[in-house]
Amino acid sequence: MKVSTILDHIDSGQFALPKFQRGYVWNRDQVRGLMDSLYRRHPVGSLLVWVTAADGAQSRGEHELSQGVVQLLLDGQQRITSLYGIIRGAPPAFFDGNEKAFTGLNFNIKTEEFRFYQPTLMKDDPLWIDVTTLMRDGHAGVGEYISWISQHPDLASGQGEYIGRLNSILSIRDIELHVEEVTGADKSVEVVVDIFNRVNSGGTKLSHGDLALAKICGSWPEGREHMQSVLKRWEESGYYFSLDWQLRNMNAIVTGEARFVYLHDTPTSSIKDGLARAEKSIDYALNLIAGRLGLDHDRVLFGRYALPVMSRYIDQRGGHLGDAAERDQLLCWYFQSAMWGRFSGSTESTLDADFEAIAEREHGTDRLFEQLRLWHGSLRVEPAHFRGWSLGARFYPVLYALTRIGEARDWGTGLALKSSLLGKMSALEVHHIFPKSLLYKKEFKRPQVNAVANFCFLTKDTNLQIGARSPSEYFAEVEQKHPGALASQWIPMDRELWRTENYLQFLEERQRLLAKAANELIEGLLHGASLAAPSDSAEFTEAVAATIPGGIEDAEEEAILNAINQWLSKQGLPAGIIEHELSHPESGDPLAILDLAWPNGIQEGFSDPVALLLGEGPETLQAANDHGFRHFTTAEAFKRYVESEVMALTAGNGDWVPAESAS
Repeated sequence: MKVSTILDHIDSGQFALPKFQRGYVWNRDQVRGLMDSLYRRHPVGSLLVWVTAADGAQSRGEHELSQGVVQLLLDGQQRITSLYGIIRGAPPAFFDGNEKAFTGLNFNIKTEEFRFYQPTLMKDDPLWIDVTTLMRDGHAGVGEYISWISQHPDLASGQGEYIGRLNSILSIRDIELHVEEVTGADKSVEVVVDIFNRVNSGGTKLSHGDLALAKICGSWPEGREHMQSVLKRWEESGYYFSLDWQLRNMNAIVTGEARFVYLHDTPTSSIKDGLARAEKSIDYALNLIAGRLGLDHDRVLFGRYALPVMSRYIDQRGGHLGDAAERDQLLCWYFQSAMWGRFSGSTESTLDADFEAIAEREHGTDRLFEQLRLWHGSLRVEPAHFRGWSLGARFYPVLYALTRIGEARDWGTGLALKSSLLGKMSALEVHHIFPKSLLYKKEFKRPQVNAVANFCFLTKDTNLQIGARSPSEYFAEVEQKHPGALASQWIPMDRELWRTENYLQFLEERQRLLAKAANELIEGLLHGASLAAPSDSAEFTEAVAATIPGGIEDAEEEAILNAINQWLSKQGLPAGIIEHELSHPESGDPLAILDLAWPNGIQEGFSDPVALLLGEGPETLQAANDHGFRHFTTAEAFKRYVESEVMALTAGNGDWVPAESAS
């Protein structure tokens, strides 16, 4: 079937997208690859459609389907959507994604190169032709270019060649694509979804969660939209979760299993009920974590894969916990799981072990703690645990929790740092107690400068007022104006330790005070239960106290990383994971914190893992390299990589092999 005919069928409602398909996920490089292959008449693969009665067919978008039968795209969505957007100049009715991925494609009639519009390269250069404009104008547009070429003697000699190239682009509309059909009365939605799963599971870009969601949407077409609306609600509250994570929680409640395969045969009614119960349990858990532990936004919500266990535990008890002791013990288990990185390694096997531990309700949290102790040992926090550094350290959220739920006071106002503070200047910011500039001047190393024990939280206004002054100067002022405010933030009151030359001793003493406060918090949550375990040993304590290299140094670095993610989004590319924890594939032991990472590549399934590492030492760079990450150490170098190898790769000469994530 000709490309132009397929696009006409989309307009008339004869071609559509089934509701169980996910949205458009291609990036500009994949679009350019498709167009270059079509231009050179290389094979781009066939399409797979499900031919079914239009009456009752569930399709994406608001476009009305044609009468009789309709062809629903099972394999080919990304290709056809890209072609529709380029040729029509607008996305199809079923579109769900970032249309910038196919907007602004240009072609150089001299070099035969496809690139997306770049002002510095293409502005006022008539050799670059907007492909969509050419497709819209058709042969009339070719005539205009012929007139322009004839007026330039240096191009006139190649006029025939250039005209041929323009016509080759236009004739992409006439290329025949083979269309395979799935037909027959026996082809129910469930059967077709299974075919869809089989077609797509051979690639690397569909997660197990994607396949489970496709199966769910086969019998409940509105399922994806419903789940996305719930994710949007959480996002408005400052929490950013994925569909996979949401499915984990629902799977925990419905099946009591971690692996998504158990959802495939679950009735739709159970799925709908499970999602509603999961939403209720997650809301309840988030409110507990925010209200009792002070972890009230995404940046400090660590250990999020402990939440499926909490969701199941809460759901088993009707969606709420009436007993305060049981509530606090569950929160204590969550807090401990997050501190020690229980779910950093093999997530599914760890989840299954914890689901089994709560299978019998009468045991409460006892077996959860038993599992935690068998895996980790002592639940007691040692001063050495606060030796971590950077905002990526696991004990950074612990410090935040201690600040929010204790009596920590602001050093400018003397007021308690509670979540009820109002006003832009009252927003909490990370403050280096000993300023970075002062410590670097005294030749302290980066891990020492950015030690968690050198962090505290203050209001924005107070942070600005203190600036880069030494504690030996401003601590005395704070103590005079607001007696007890320093001690409320676990500051050693020995004034000798406020001097820069005694900085390392200051860190040691504050680590001791923070560990004492953390243990008091945990003991309070346990309601008298012991923190100790029979397997305690000094050797083990030192092992778990090892610092993890890498991570964000300060708010300035964090701002740069956020700006990079925003820039990528404008290019139609996926944002990276801020502070990705690189773990050992078998043991789950943390190896390094990568500032900004794409573990599956920016072109997921097509490229190597990528990381942006700002100011990191050789240990972090080596860990990234050992695990296959291509890494960049400046934002500028990273942008050049994206522009040259992701957004604007020169066209290759080999056949382009389609590999669509969910088409």
